[in-house]
Amino acid sequence: MIRSLKARLHQGHRTMAWPDGPAPELPAAFRGAPAVDASKCPEKCRECADACPTDAIQVGPSVTIDLGRCLFCPECERSCPEGAIGYSRDYRLATRTREGLVTAGRELVLAKALDEKLLRLFGRSLKLRQVSAGGCNGCEADVNVLSTIGWDLGRFGIQIVASPRHADGILVTGPVTENMRLALEKTWAAVPDPRIVIAVGACAISGGPYAGMADQHDGAIGIVPVDLFVPGCPPHPLTILDGMLRLLGRIEAGRP
Repeated sequence: MIRSLKARLHQGHRTMAWPDGPAPELPAAFRGAPAVDASKCPEKCRECADACPTDAIQVGPSVTIDLGRCLFCPECERSCPEGAIGYSRDYRLATRTREGLVTAGRELVLAKALDEKLLRLFGRSLKLRQVSAGGCNGCEADVNVLSTIGWDLGRFGIQIVASPRHADGILVTGPVTENMRLALEKTWAAVPDPRIVIAVGACAISGGPYAGMADQHDGAIGIVPVDLFVPGCPPHPLTILDGMLRLLGRIEAGRP
């Protein structure tokens, strides 16, 4: 016992200071919000749109990127002959509406807080039942990371719970396969009112790489009402946590 206590003291404080301190260092391979330099894209050559595996890019008067469909893969960046498209280091991606994920040369409107009534209920204590609706375990793994000592999701009063009857809402990952549709509906029905839904990852938002396939439902939107969209494939744990805290009013709308 004494040896364990000494080891714990030697390890020191492991939980990150963010959001009260600096954000954790992101890996070199991290891809944040995509950006298009219009000055380098005068002819709208469509190379990026043709290379996109999920049709997330549309070329018209401006280049439009649907972050809800984007897999954050490097294909568009590699295909652009002028280097007009690339990825920033900005991890802030969550929005309150599906339409908010569609960019057209404008700044992304980040998630705003719940209304006053829901903030009084959930602002200090939010219990979520996670539903893996046919996901590949990428998004599921990054959600699980938030409960580790480094992130300590519980310090914000947010917990993943085992039963929907003990939950304030559900967190959905995966494209919602036909075999998981009923399970998602029953889980949602078992959560007491009022309740919220968080869709994490491209699959839960749009079907991701499986969009249009007959054995899935292109995400959670057509099955349950979604209150927060967190894009990515998978989204970084920092992106997920940032979205949750903005939803709960812990991070102001204009704050980086």
